[in-house]
Amino acid sequence: MKIAFIGLGNMGAPMARNLIKAGHALNLFDLNQTVLNELAALGGTISASPRDAAQGAELVLTMLPAAAHVRSVWLNEDGVLAGIGKGVPAVDCSTIDPQTARDVAAAAAKHGVAMADAPVSGGTGGAQAGTLTFMVGANPELFATLQPVLAQMGRNIVHCGDVGTGQIAKICNNLLLGISMVGVSEAMALGDALGIDTQVLAGIINSSTGRCWSSDTYNPWPGVIETAPASRGYTGGFGADLMLKDLGLATEAARQAHQPVILGAVAQQLYQSMSQRGDGGKDFSAIINSYRKPQ
Repeated sequence: MKIAFIGLGNMGAPMARNLIKAGHALNLFDLNQTVLNELAALGGTISASPRDAAQGAELVLTMLPAAAHVRSVWLNEDGVLAGIGKGVPAVDCSTIDPQTARDVAAAAAKHGVAMADAPVSGGTGGAQAGTLTFMVGANPELFATLQPVLAQMGRNIVHCGDVGTGQIAKICNNLLLGISMVGVSEAMALGDALGIDTQVLAGIINSSTGRCWSSDTYNPWPGVIETAPASRGYTGGFGADLMLKDLGLATEAARQAHQPVILGAVAQQLYQSMSQRGDGGKDFSAIINSYRKPQ
């Protein structure tokens, strides 16, 4: 299949690699020329704009940082909708607010294009391994069309409902993820301050009632999980600024729904402080450094 893939960041690039490995022909667009060259060497074709990438594509997929980028890439005069063919399926895998997902899908529908939102969970490791979870908001027919392609990048492809519901699932999941990482950080830092070996503490947590993904897979204490960003200087993972963005989406959606998210608001403030200290580019698990004494 000829696929336009737009947005080749820490998540998008490995997702695109998996599609190339699966035998698809990819039209690629991103502002990062280095990653474009790397993927072109694997067989992808570099495009001059989102419109150029979409022309002749049988499927368009975007993976972008924020709602403003999604609107720009899809709706600008050199955007996807200026080049995509009528009837071509489309999916945005960015994490954005549900209303933007619905607005862009409505604009696509006016061009005769059915569009889904399908944000992902699983981090950069899941993107590289092809084990992501896709939370898909789409009509049943579009979901059936997208599922085989998404399954070449992920392990769990979940139909959440109509367009926009994928984003609802994602912001609720990441709200909990941000809160749980703060909780694990507090527990690990407290244990260290009280004198227990952090490897022993992590082992107990991971075989007891405190067990969660933030501890047993992505533990924020350096050296506990060799594959976690904490063991490589909090690099190469899910940036704290991106977590801050997601918590902002969740708390804003909660405000509109008049739904309290008390712990989410506290987590948002903690990540805001981390970002203001200049650590927003580090993995979000580096929030533990807010609790540790200077090394």
